Amino acid sequence: MMMNPMPELIPMLKQLRLSGILDSIESRNRQAIEEKFSYMDFLATVVQDEIARRSQKRLESAVRRANFRNQKTLEEFDFTFNPNINRALITELASCRFMEEKVAVLIVGPCGTGKSHIAQALGHSAIRAGYDVLFTNTSRMLAQLNAARATNSFERQFAKLAGVDLLIIDDFGLKPLTGIQDEDFHELISERYERKSTIVTSNLDVPEWSDAFPNRILGAATIDRLRHGAYKVVLEGKSYRSVTSEQSTQKQVVKEQKNNPRKEVKPPI
Repeated sequence: MMMNPMPELIPMLKQLRLSGILDSIESRNRQAIEEKFSYMDFLATVVQDEIARRSQKRLESAVRRANFRNQKTLEEFDFTFNPNINRALITELASCRFMEEKVAVLIVGPCGTGKSHIAQALGHSAIRAGYDVLFTNTSRMLAQLNAARATNSFERQFAKLAGVDLLIIDDFGLKPLTGIQDEDFHELISERYERKSTIVTSNLDVPEWSDAFPNRILGAATIDRLRHGAYKVVLEGKSYRSVTSEQSTQKQVVKEQKNNPRKEVKPPI
């Protein structure tokens, strides 16, 4: 009778850093017996399982490093809600060719129209294409850079932001830049210019961005670098959040009416 090879396999697979194969090897062994796999077919199957496992692990690790606010993807975006959105352009950007061009993507529009969703969805597409991505809020990013000066870690923090394949900067222009923030932002964009791709979202249209800089000359130089060769996505129309809020209010009214059928419940104005 043939001995069970598993006890001998376990330490060898661990030594080769292939212990993930243990997750599927028993089921694959049964499949191989039932379907009469050749030795080469069986080997190819378990190796493919290991490749798939490692790819998934790399993807999950990259998503964690990206620090997304939430797990938004392009497949989840409702293009029918605001039909004037340029779906063809967004789909093209999801191919990540803009990263090969090393240009920026500028996403502008009113609150609640999906700017952050689109930005993070493009980030997910980039991760699936093998790029490293970092998502951050403008105010938080600049505050962390400034705080790093006190701990002598500014150069390391700046290098991380400057060197990541795709940097997504959310909510630019929401608050005016103060102190040394305009210089830090300018230096970061200058360092990434024509080397790496950057996505910037803003409630303001691009011509208004220079108003966020105390130093208008510095602001003009920064915006000029961002705009050079950039793709611009304009999101117009209704706010997703306002509709969600209305739906939530309506559900609450219905709930109260069910609980108190004799009471007239009016939604808040």
